[in-house]
Amino acid sequence: MVAILCWAGPTVLALLGIVSAGTAFAWATALYGNYAWWFRLGGLAVIVLLVWLALRRRDQCSIAGVRRWQWRLLGVLTVAVGTYAALYAVTTWLGTLA
Repeated sequence: MVAILCWAGPTVLALLGIVSAGTAFAWATALYGNYAWWFRLGGLAVIVLLVWLALRRRDQCSIAGVRRWQWRLLGVLTVAVGTYAALYAVTTWLGTLA
């Protein structure tokens, strides 16, 4: 969620006509290039917070609760890593075309 801000913000501004596409691309490149690890860590923090809130809401925030929900937690982790890997691969491939 947080990592999306490095490209979604400039894209929305370009779609609204506030900035040009070239400016939006330059901003997204500068934001991601300089703050890539901050965006990644922010996204990881959001995932951890949401999992913690979900477990706490179900009163499962204990070792027994984690064991009970281990397959769902593993699924969340798999989806998060898979999404990151897919988006990284696509953006790297698109970067070779530019």
